[in-house]
Amino acid sequence: MKKPLVLAVDIGGTQFSLALAEPDGRVVRRSVGATDRTGGAQWMIASLLEKARGLIKASCGRVKAYGIGFGGPVDFAGQRVLSSTHVAGWEDLGLSTLIEQELHIPAIVENDANVGALGEYVFGAGQGSRYMVYYTISTGIGGGIIIDGQIYRGGDGNAGEFGHGPILVDGPLCDCGNRGFWNRCARASPSEIESKRP
Repeated sequence: MKKPLVLAVDIGGTQFSLALAEPDGRVVRRSVGATDRTGGAQWMIASLLEKARGLIKASCGRVKAYGIGFGGPVDFAGQRVLSSTHVAGWEDLGLSTLIEQELHIPAIVENDANVGALGEYVFGAGQGSRYMVYYTISTGIGGGIIIDGQIYRGGDGNAGEFGHGPILVDGPLCDCGNRGFWNRCARASPSEIESKRP
Protein backbone atom coordinates (compact mmCIF):
# COMPACT_ATOMS: atom_id res chain seq x y z
CA MET A 1 0.00 0.00 0.00
CA LYS A 2 1.36 3.42 -0.98
CA LYS A 3 1.97 6.04 1.71
CA PRO A 4 -0.44 8.96 2.13
CA LEU A 5 0.76 12.36 0.95
CA VAL A 6 0.51 15.93 2.21
CA LEU A 7 0.09 18.79 -0.23
CA ALA A 8 2.38 21.50 1.13
CA VAL A 9 1.98 25.07 -0.13
CA ASP A 10 4.16 28.15 0.33
CA ILE A 11 2.58 31.52 -0.55
CA GLY A 12 5.14 34.31 -0.82
CA GLY A 13 5.38 37.83 -2.17
CA THR A 14 7.76 36.81 -4.97
CA GLN A 15 6.79 33.22 -5.73
CA PHE A 16 4.52 30.41 -4.63
CA SER A 17 5.18 26.68 -4.60
CA LEU A 18 3.29 23.45 -4.05
CA ALA A 19 4.79 20.08 -3.20
CA LEU A 20 3.55 16.57 -2.63
CA ALA A 21 5.39 15.18 0.38
CA GLU A 22 5.48 11.88 2.23
CA PRO A 23 5.15 11.77 6.06
CA ASP A 24 8.96 11.62 6.41
CA GLY A 25 9.28 14.92 4.54
CA ARG A 26 10.48 13.49 1.24
CA VAL A 27 9.16 15.59 -1.66
CA VAL A 28 7.86 13.46 -4.53
CA ARG A 29 6.59 16.22 -6.83
CA ARG A 30 6.82 20.02 -6.93
CA SER A 31 5.31 22.97 -8.81
CA VAL A 32 6.54 26.58 -8.62
CA GLY A 33 5.16 29.84 -10.02
CA ALA A 34 5.82 33.58 -9.85
CA THR A 35 3.48 35.67 -7.72
CA ASP A 36 1.43 38.20 -9.68
CA ARG A 37 1.19 41.01 -7.14
CA THR A 38 -1.22 42.98 -9.29
CA GLY A 39 -3.58 40.00 -9.47
CA GLY A 40 -3.98 40.00 -5.70
CA ALA A 41 -5.37 37.23 -3.53
CA GLN A 42 -8.05 36.28 -6.07
CA TRP A 43 -5.44 35.46 -8.74
CA MET A 44 -3.26 33.59 -6.24
CA ILE A 45 -6.09 31.43 -4.90
CA ALA A 46 -7.25 30.52 -8.42
CA SER A 47 -3.66 29.61 -9.39
CA LEU A 48 -3.17 27.52 -6.24
CA LEU A 49 -6.41 25.63 -6.75
CA GLU A 50 -5.57 24.89 -10.40
CA LYS A 51 -2.10 23.56 -9.56
CA ALA A 52 -3.39 21.71 -6.48
CA ARG A 53 -6.04 19.90 -8.51
CA GLY A 54 -3.35 18.76 -10.96
CA LEU A 55 -1.13 17.44 -8.17
CA ILE A 56 -4.04 15.74 -6.40
CA LYS A 57 -5.01 14.02 -9.63
CA ALA A 58 -1.41 12.89 -10.18
CA SER A 59 -1.32 11.47 -6.64
CA CYS A 60 -4.13 8.99 -7.41
CA GLY A 61 -6.07 9.89 -4.27
CA ARG A 62 -3.12 9.73 -1.86
CA VAL A 63 -3.37 13.38 -0.67
CA LYS A 64 -4.87 13.36 2.83
CA ALA A 65 -4.09 16.89 4.06
CA TYR A 66 -3.26 20.36 2.75
CA GLY A 67 -0.77 22.55 4.65
CA ILE A 68 -0.30 26.23 3.80
CA GLY A 69 2.57 28.50 4.83
CA PHE A 70 1.53 32.13 4.25
CA GLY A 71 3.96 35.06 3.98
CA GLY A 72 2.18 37.39 6.36
CA PRO A 73 0.28 37.57 9.65
CA VAL A 74 -2.00 34.59 10.35
CA ASP A 75 -4.56 34.05 13.10
CA PHE A 76 -3.69 30.41 13.70
CA ALA A 77 -6.49 29.73 16.18
CA GLY A 78 -9.09 31.17 13.80
CA GLN A 79 -7.37 29.75 10.71
CA ARG A 80 -7.50 33.13 8.96
CA VAL A 81 -4.99 35.13 6.97
CA LEU A 82 -4.98 38.60 8.53
CA SER A 83 -3.17 40.58 5.82
CA SER A 84 -0.26 40.74 3.41
CA THR A 85 2.18 43.62 3.02
CA HIS A 86 3.13 42.33 -0.45
CA VAL A 87 -0.14 41.41 -2.21
CA ALA A 88 -3.61 42.98 -1.87
CA GLY A 89 -6.87 41.23 -1.02
CA TRP A 90 -5.83 38.94 1.84
CA GLU A 91 -7.45 40.90 4.66
CA ASP A 92 -9.23 38.62 7.18
CA LEU A 93 -9.56 35.69 4.78
CA GLY A 94 -10.57 32.21 5.95
CA LEU A 95 -8.11 30.49 3.63
CA SER A 96 -8.18 27.00 5.12
CA THR A 97 -12.00 26.87 5.01
CA LEU A 98 -11.99 28.04 1.39
CA ILE A 99 -9.46 25.34 0.42
CA GLU A 100 -11.40 22.62 2.25
CA GLN A 101 -14.62 23.61 0.47
CA GLU A 102 -12.96 23.59 -2.94
CA LEU A 103 -10.77 20.48 -2.64
CA HIS A 104 -12.59 18.44 0.06
CA ILE A 105 -9.30 17.85 1.91
CA PRO A 106 -8.52 19.01 5.48
CA ALA A 107 -6.42 22.19 5.32
CA ILE A 108 -4.44 24.22 7.83
CA VAL A 109 -2.77 27.63 7.43
CA GLU A 110 0.16 29.05 9.41
CA ASN A 111 2.66 31.86 8.98
CA ASP A 112 5.39 30.72 6.58
CA ALA A 113 8.27 31.48 8.96
CA ASN A 114 6.63 29.44 11.71
CA VAL A 115 6.17 26.57 9.26
CA GLY A 116 9.83 26.91 8.22
CA ALA A 117 10.91 26.81 11.86
CA LEU A 118 8.84 23.70 12.53
CA GLY A 119 10.18 22.00 9.40
CA GLU A 120 13.76 22.72 10.41
CA TYR A 121 13.05 21.47 13.93
CA VAL A 122 11.54 18.18 12.71
CA PHE A 123 13.63 17.43 9.61
CA GLY A 124 16.67 19.75 9.66
CA ALA A 125 19.30 21.35 11.87
CA GLY A 126 16.92 21.61 14.84
CA GLN A 127 16.50 17.86 15.28
CA GLY A 128 17.17 16.76 18.85
CA SER A 129 16.92 20.26 20.35
CA ARG A 130 14.22 21.59 22.65
CA TYR A 131 14.57 25.26 21.74
CA MET A 132 15.26 26.86 18.40
CA VAL A 133 15.16 30.26 16.73
CA TYR A 134 14.78 30.30 12.95
CA TYR A 135 15.33 33.22 10.56
CA THR A 136 14.16 33.44 6.96
CA ILE A 137 15.29 36.11 4.52
CA SER A 138 13.40 36.24 1.22
CA THR A 139 10.88 38.86 0.04
CA GLY A 140 10.78 39.90 3.70
CA ILE A 141 12.59 39.02 6.92
CA GLY A 142 10.77 36.69 9.28
CA GLY A 143 11.39 34.16 11.95
CA GLY A 144 9.96 31.43 14.09
CA ILE A 145 10.57 30.28 17.66
CA ILE A 146 10.33 26.70 18.91
CA ILE A 147 10.01 26.06 22.66
CA ASP A 148 9.75 22.50 23.95
CA GLY A 149 8.94 21.28 20.45
CA GLN A 150 6.06 23.72 19.89
CA ILE A 151 5.77 26.88 17.82
CA TYR A 152 5.76 29.88 20.15
CA ARG A 153 3.42 32.54 18.73
CA GLY A 154 3.25 34.98 21.62
CA GLY A 155 0.24 36.99 22.75
CA ASP A 156 -0.57 38.48 19.35
CA GLY A 157 0.65 35.60 17.19
CA ASN A 158 3.71 37.48 15.91
CA ALA A 159 6.42 36.45 18.37
CA GLY A 160 8.91 35.39 15.69
CA GLU A 161 8.43 38.31 13.31
CA PHE A 162 11.89 39.81 13.78
CA GLY A 163 11.65 41.74 10.50
CA HIS A 164 9.00 43.96 12.01
CA GLY A 165 11.20 45.24 14.80
CA PRO A 166 12.51 48.83 14.73
CA ILE A 167 16.26 49.27 14.22
CA LEU A 168 16.46 52.87 12.94
CA VAL A 169 14.57 55.81 14.42
CA ASP A 170 12.61 57.59 11.65
CA GLY A 171 14.03 55.13 9.13
CA PRO A 172 12.50 54.30 5.74
CA LEU A 173 8.75 53.67 5.63
CA CYS A 174 7.92 49.94 5.83
CA ASP A 175 5.13 48.27 3.86
CA CYS A 176 3.26 47.82 7.16
CA GLY A 177 3.14 51.61 7.68
CA ASN A 178 5.81 51.95 10.39
CA ARG A 179 9.31 53.38 10.03
CA GLY A 180 12.77 51.94 10.54
CA PHE A 181 11.83 48.27 10.67
CA TRP A 182 14.55 45.74 9.88
CA ASN A 183 12.40 44.40 7.03
CA ARG A 184 12.45 47.76 5.24
CA CYS A 185 15.96 48.86 6.17
CA ALA A 186 17.36 45.67 4.59
CA ARG A 187 15.90 46.77 1.24
CA ALA A 188 16.79 50.45 1.59
CA SER A 189 19.34 52.20 -0.57
CA PRO A 190 22.49 53.48 1.18
CA SER A 191 21.27 57.06 0.73
CA GLU A 192 18.01 56.29 2.58
CA ILE A 193 19.96 54.95 5.55
CA GLU A 194 22.67 57.63 5.57
CA SER A 195 20.09 60.43 5.57
CA LYS A 196 18.71 59.15 8.90
CA ARG A 197 22.00 58.86 10.77
CA PRO A 198 22.64 61.45 13.54
